Amino acid sequence: MRWVLVGDDGDDDPDLYGDTARRFPGQVAAIALRRVAGPLPAEGPGPGGKAGDVPVIRAANGQELAPRLREALTLPRPEGQGQRDWFLTAQERGNDTTGLRSWTEGNDVRPLVHGRTYFPVLAAELADTGAGDLVAFTAWRADPDELLADEGPTVAQTLTAALTRGVRVAGLTWRSHPTWMGFSAGPNRKFATQVNAAGGEVLLDQRVRALGSHHQKLVVIRRPRRSAADVAFVGGIDLAHSRRDDAAHRGDAQPRPFAAAYGATPPWHDVQLELHGPAVADAEVVFRERWNDPTAVSRAPWQVFGDVVRGADRTASPLPAALPDPPRAGSCAVQLSRTYPRRWPGYPFAPHGERSIARGYAKALSRAQRLVYIEDQYLWSTDVARVFATALRRCPQLRLIAVAPRFPDQEGTVHVPSALLGQTAALAMVRKAGGDRVQVLDLEIGDGTPVYVHAKTCIVDDVWAAVGSGNLNRRSWTHDSELTAAVLDSDRDARDPVDPAGQGDGARRFARDLRLQLLREHLDRADGDDADLVDPDDAAATVRRSAAALDGWHRDGRTGPRPPGRLRNHRAKTPPAWQRWLTAPAYATLFDPDGRPPGMKLRRTF
Repeated sequence: MRWVLVGDDGDDDPDLYGDTARRFPGQVAAIALRRVAGPLPAEGPGPGGKAGDVPVIRAANGQELAPRLREALTLPRPEGQGQRDWFLTAQERGNDTTGLRSWTEGNDVRPLVHGRTYFPVLAAELADTGAGDLVAFTAWRADPDELLADEGPTVAQTLTAALTRGVRVAGLTWRSHPTWMGFSAGPNRKFATQVNAAGGEVLLDQRVRALGSHHQKLVVIRRPRRSAADVAFVGGIDLAHSRRDDAAHRGDAQPRPFAAAYGATPPWHDVQLELHGPAVADAEVVFRERWNDPTAVSRAPWQVFGDVVRGADRTASPLPAALPDPPRAGSCAVQLSRTYPRRWPGYPFAPHGERSIARGYAKALSRAQRLVYIEDQYLWSTDVARVFATALRRCPQLRLIAVAPRFPDQEGTVHVPSALLGQTAALAMVRKAGGDRVQVLDLEIGDGTPVYVHAKTCIVDDVWAAVGSGNLNRRSWTHDSELTAAVLDSDRDARDPVDPAGQGDGARRFARDLRLQLLREHLDRADGDDADLVDPDDAAATVRRSAAALDGWHRDGRTGPRPPGRLRNHRAKTPPAWQRWLTAPAYATLFDPDGRPPGMKLRRTF
């Protein structure tokens, strides 16, 4: 057995510890330094220098130091053992107050890519409810007139019909900032008013930090007499305008205000998960914890006054007793992870906040070996990018493919520069760490209209897959309420390579099928046309060739046939220095705030 001596007060000077290494040759294996503040002195590849013959490892926090230390000491990586390698344990979640379990097994999980896939499934499930059933949901935005199919019904009509059959409908919709600021206060209030008038109970929930939001998108349906039919939906798709698009990306005929570059009906790319099995009960726990929070749903005097004048409901009624788990339904283990900020007064179920989404990503990425595939609305924060950069530096064969929007969704002299400020810094960090192993792309349809990527999806080595509401920015990892489902399928995929990471985990059917489905869409491929996409290196090369061909076609004036595919290399415009200086405060406080406790901010950890 060998021990590690952890010291303090050495700051970032290895000589203060190197003296010990010189005095006791052969007894000091490595020096690991956590940089408390300021830039890291060694951001490049490798362990970060030496003190004599002893390697010196530097990183922002212990979570990033650990894999570098393992590499420097040439310690073998443990063989895959299943869920504990990829999912957070109860202790690792960092919140011992919640009633949420670490994970559940025996679930059936189906990806519903795009609103036109998700909405009809949701409508059918809601139509199949009856007296005594429970429909519970959370939303960032909800438009009562959003159609669930071309000829209807609308969201409000569907819920109203359920209420007439004796279904209990309970919802938590973010109260939202004002509509004139580009947010959804008006639609959300109208939605709650219509559903409540029919006998539902939808509360406008503002139990957030200053300038924060409730961003979870969750629907749970429990049927006491038919538990095998219980279902939950988790992901990035709200019951709102602009969401009902499909793989052709013609957009939703009911659009919301958007940046002009995306056209009259903005193309919208998104993903939701349909869950059956014990994970449904965990999804209900997420809802119940928020529903039963005794804190007033809003405390601003003008909001309280307005609610009193309108007769709005401000108190949650008791829910029926929680039901047992639905029966096992499939081969997937599911872990629900969340973000809640450190708030005063604290959430009863997360008194110091919860950052299990951030921790879940960090744990999965610490095991990544071959390919990390992400689709995300934002890739803004260097605090988030550092987790990906650490993985890229640790593993020289690891590739990163990221698909993001070409432009922000809103225009404005503050919004656009702030968005670009955060994104350029984050992308510079991952590109410095990974070089040409990093591909950052955006999407367009055949006429050149860009596609707005709203998905929040990550797939690591075709093993671990995560879909949810949490974006890859500091706001989603620390400040707003978020919900993500991580999936680990016990069914192995038999296609070569059967174990792409070489760690004994194999390739899992759900994760690989989802990655291939998304890439086929972006490459204009038919189902099953993915022979050159299964192997991670082949997939990266195919994506690179496709994006280069489409970029070249545009560069040559769009002459000749348009190459197949929708992927283009993402080229975010870097704001000038004066604009970065002016917008930095707005970025840090309005667009990407930090909801961590002060100590975590200082340590740059989650």
